Amino acid sequence: MDIREIAKRMCAKGKGILAADESTGTIAKRFKSINVENLEKNRLIFRQTLFNSSGMKDYIGGVILFDETIKQKTTLGLTIPELIKQHGSIPGIKVDKGAKPMAGSNEETITEGLDGLRERLKEYYDLGARFTKWRAVYKISNKYPSLQSIKSNAHALARYSALVQEAKMVPIVEPEVLMDGSHDIDKCYKVTTDVLNECYNELEIHKVDLKGTVLKPNMIIPGSECKNKSSSQEIAEKTLDCLKKNVPSDVPGIAFLSGGQSEIEASKNLNEINKINNSNFLITFSYGRGLQASALKEFGKDQENLKNIQMAFNHRAKMNGLSSKGEWLEDLEKGSAA
Repeated sequence: MDIREIAKRMCAKGKGILAADESTGTIAKRFKSINVENLEKNRLIFRQTLFNSSGMKDYIGGVILFDETIKQKTTLGLTIPELIKQHGSIPGIKVDKGAKPMAGSNEETITEGLDGLRERLKEYYDLGARFTKWRAVYKISNKYPSLQSIKSNAHALARYSALVQEAKMVPIVEPEVLMDGSHDIDKCYKVTTDVLNECYNELEIHKVDLKGTVLKPNMIIPGSECKNKSSSQEIAEKTLDCLKKNVPSDVPGIAFLSGGQSEIEASKNLNEINKINNSNFLITFSYGRGLQASALKEFGKDQENLKNIQMAFNHRAKMNGLSSKGEWLEDLEKGSAA
């Protein structure tokens, strides 16, 4: 399968991407909230339980893994990538080394990980990965994001993407404008526009084949401390407008990050976007918390009860699968809770 085909399959109608690429430090925070010890064995069991759920086949087109996870063998005898493939999904890998303070603007970050990336990509390809992820982070305040942050992160995203395509994999391009702050929805729209424009300028300079990429952006949402809340309808209209104006039509799929939204908010907002999606983009989800939060709670209650963990995951996968077609309904959430 060539990269253009893989990109389309990752975002196929009714399917999305499971972001299970939390670093060991991030999953430690998640496990602490449910009183589970952060051991390799526990990390493996939690993820393996999700990847072996029935919802994978119907609703998950790709799974983003962390370096530790892609190298693990399940207790079922298969490797993690083999288990994911068995359920008809494509294994992927997070390849950045995290956002570090930026010299010259140290309240902002630059994502590192380009050194040695070519060699790591070969190893990941051999382990079964067919797509990758790199996340750039932008904060909004009176002073930020700076031009330095916008340009430096776009340049890194483009260099990463070119190397990934050289290694015959699909790069997920993730420029995340954070929800933190008191800014309104229009400020988020403006900053996201600037960020997307710079990213696509750099991708063009680096000769990246956009048809073999997937964009993972934030939705256009007011800051978490903003007094003026926006309706799902307004979020959907502004988000779709921003994408249509700033993302080249060659990009096949757009898979949103949940970015601090609750599970239900993430499903509801994605659904509203797809109800009015009149673009050629396949618009779907690439959620971490938006798919795993309920399953994580069940894991905390009883790690042995695989059925309950999988039921929680299958439900969220189904809800988001429906949202990616504009067919989600609030009543379906209530029905399952009952």
